[in-house]
Amino acid sequence: MKIKGFININKPRGEVVKYFADPNYLGKYQDGFVKKELINGEQGRVGAISKMYYKHGKQDMELIETITNNQLPDVFEANFHHKHMDNTMVCRFIVLDDYRTKYEYEFEYTRINWVMPKLMAILFPDMYRKPVEKWMRQFKEFVEKQ
Repeated sequence: MKIKGFININKPRGEVVKYFADPNYLGKYQDGFVKKELINGEQGRVGAISKMYYKHGKQDMELIETITNNQLPDVFEANFHHKHMDNTMVCRFIVLDDYRTKYEYEFEYTRINWVMPKLMAILFPDMYRKPVEKWMRQFKEFVEKQ
């Protein structure tokens, strides 16, 4: 399953990328984000592996992020592993003008190995799409307030 979209942000690309690239800001726009711990490599560099912690109600979730391409301010790519699924993320930042940036995103779920999430992805794909779109709107709002 693939989720693609974009959002235009009323800030210069340099500012947008600054907030995107700094993990200290993740909690400002991602619901449930707790922390990100570097496990191996150098923060933000290709090959860096980090553990990301989220809390949704009483449920805790851990993801392992591996950076596969970092050519910011243009493009950023990473793989995310969870015990029940894997996905890839590609983010592109395009200058629209001196004050606006187009943030294109693409998420692809490459493995879903638990019956319930697999059924949900088939029957209710918006359950995966809506949180992504919400985080993008929250990111836009956060960056534009800075």
